Order: sequence, then C-alpha cells, then structure tokens
Amino acid sequence: MNANEKIGEPRVVGLDAHPDTFTAALIGGTRPAAAVVEKTFDKVPLSRLQSWAQKHTAAQDQIVLEASGNSFEMVRQLAAVGPKALVLESGHLGKLKEGHANNDKISAVRIGKAYLAGTAKTLWVPDPQTQERGDWFHAHRKAVKRSTQMRNRLRSYLSDNGVRLAPKTPLASDPQKVKTQVQSARSWTSRQWQVIEGLFLELVHADQQRRHWRGLIAQEVLSDPLMLAAVQLCGVRDLTAFALVAIIGDIKRFARPGSLVKYLGLNPAFDDSGQEKWTGGIGGHGRKDLRCLLIEGAQAIPRCARIPRAQWGRKLLARKGQKNLVVAAMARKLAVALWYLLRGLWTPLEQIDLSVEIKIGKIITQVAPAKELAAKVGKSRSAYYQEIAQRLQAGRVYILDPHKKFTPKPAPSMPSTLAQEYGLV
Repeated sequence: MNANEKIGEPRVVGLDAHPDTFTAALIGGTRPAAAVVEKTFDKVPLSRLQSWAQKHTAAQDQIVLEASGNSFEMVRQLAAVGPKALVLESGHLGKLKEGHANNDKISAVRIGKAYLAGTAKTLWVPDPQTQERGDWFHAHRKAVKRSTQMRNRLRSYLSDNGVRLAPKTPLASDPQKVKTQVQSARSWTSRQWQVIEGLFLELVHADQQRRHWRGLIAQEVLSDPLMLAAVQLCGVRDLTAFALVAIIGDIKRFARPGSLVKYLGLNPAFDDSGQEKWTGGIGGHGRKDLRCLLIEGAQAIPRCARIPRAQWGRKLLARKGQKNLVVAAMARKLAVALWYLLRGLWTPLEQIDLSVEIKIGKIITQVAPAKELAAKVGKSRSAYYQEIAQRLQAGRVYILDPHKKFTPKPAPSMPSTLAQEYGLV
C-alpha cells in the first residue's frame, strides 16, 4: 500500500500516450499553482499500462490523458483494473504547449495541470459498439471522398486532352463502356492510355469500397430497431440514421432536446460584448458531419406535403423569404424529433406509409442488388421486406408537432398518454 492510499489524498495522474509507450506524472494538490509533481515515469511500454496503474496509482486518483488514436482503448484497459480515467479534448491542450521546450514529461505535467485548472473539456468515451459503428461511418466518408477525387482526376485528365464527357456519364458503374467511348474520342499514345487505364482502376476500386461500406451500413440500419425507427422520419435515410446512432451513442448524454441541437451546431451563434451585439447563423461549432446530413435531409421535408413540419416550413418561408434559414430551422426540428424518438417516446405504428415503403425499398437496394440479395441476407427481397415491415410495426413511430413548446424536463418512461401530451400524434 502506498502513502497516498494511507492518507487518502487524491492525486491527478497526467498521461502522455503514444502508440507503444506512455509517460506519466503523479501530481499532488488541488490547484495548478500549488500542484506538486511527486514523480514521473518516462516511456513506459504500453503493454505494462494495467500493471503500472495497479502498482503506482490509488483508487482515489484521477488519471487524465489527451485525446489521441488509442486514448479510448487505454481508458477501457484502465477501467478493467480499477483506476478512473478521463480523456481531455486535444485542441485546448495543444495551445498550452511550451514555446521554448517540450518533451513527454512536460506534456504529462501539462495535461494534469490543465485538468486541475478546469479549462480542458472532457470527452465522452464511447462504448465498443458505438466506436465500431463510428469507424464504419468514417470509413464510408473516406471512400466517398476518394471516389469523388478519382472521378474529378479522370475528368480533368480527359479535359486536358480535349475530351469532355457528359455530366452524368456512369464512370464507375460501367467503366468498360466509358473506356470504349474515350478510346474512340481521339487517338491516344500508349503512355496516355496507360494513365487512363490507371485512373479507371483507382476509380473502380474506390467506388467498390464506397458501395461495400454503404451496403454494410444499410444492412445494419435494417437490423437495428432504433435506427429503423429513425428512418420513418421524413428527411432521415439510412446513412443519417446510422450516423446519428453511431456518433451520438447513448442519447441519455443529452438531458433535453436543446443539448442535442447545440451538440450538432444547429443553434444560431451570437456574440454580445459591451455595446456590440452580433447574431449569426449556424456553423463554426458542433458536429459538422452530422449537421450536414440533417441539413441535407431537411431540404426534403417540404416535399412531404402532408406532414405538419412541411406546412410549418412553407409558412416560415413565406414570412422570412430565406430558404437557407427555413432549412436550418427544419433541421433543428428534425433534431428535436430524433431526441424524443431515441429517448423512447413512441406510439404503435398502425400501418406503414407509402413514402416509408419506398424508402425501405431503396435501403434494401443499398444492401445488395436484387440478384445478389438472397446470397447476402439468405432470403428473397419480398421476404426481407416483410421481416423489416414487422419490425417497423413493433417499433417506434414519431410525428412532431412543430407548434409544440417543449420544456427542458427529463424524458419519462413510456405511458401511452405521453404521446398526446408531448405532441407525438
């Protein structure tokens, strides 16, 4: 038993982690100015993290580390042996770097003192399933980006050589047909054609990766009751539903709808200092990836003529005259709807709307083409759809009343009368 365990005085343990090693600083005191570095451990192998924590830290100590590639895994390893660990946001810690000198020991002390100062934001550590889903989402985004880059590179090279393709030419879906078209457009040297062949190879590979991840995401959405329930909302497709659940994780992190709206960056920015006041639009804060998906989905809401949100949006557009403002407002309404749905406020679904039927059909197409679907999921398209329809009717449905004024009170359990009280029907 070490001295700290006998006295019972908590310490802060700053960890500066790397892929193979970590450096730790044991810091006593409750304020940065009065903090005392009791001991440092430099370049300890990461494989010894758990045994090191058991030997040199006490139950009341607080371990803190900067967000990095393996920080979440380190927190899970430490939790398995007892010590509490938190992950601090790296942007703020990077600004505190010493200008004249820096090494791992200084960084470990800086991380611990930043926690004592209370200025560094603490990050939520996702559970393993949420992190795995997040990895899928980011892999899909990278594949989409790579596919777009290769399309642009191919078109640019052809344009540089005087060949212009029609805007909707299927470059990746039917490459052989496009190559025949390009080959007959002009005479190419062997070196030029090798470049074109290489660009087509990269494009086809990138598009295969994109379709691979999109198919996995679509299948995950259709098999997960929570994601499938979110798809029923007008403006939410499989990718949006998957991204929300994958990145938000535990919806109980957000005590009220406004907290989720703020996290997504859908609340207007403002600056009120002295005599100067400024109010701006959204953007510049929050989760840009999720915000973009909700903004994109909100643009489809006005086309859903019968839902209250679409009628409310058209009235707002007539009053304000700014389409972007209306789309952002509807995206906020959509975020509120998702909060209530994910928190468990629901009513039984009596029948599946035609628009939802069409949407589910498109998602099934993303899983695999009709000819390959049976081999991938083990059943025909109609049987697969019937299975999904049964899960939909046994799951949640949510219809938001846009005129309902929500108060920041905790979401209760699921009595049937709550649907009417909260404007869910």
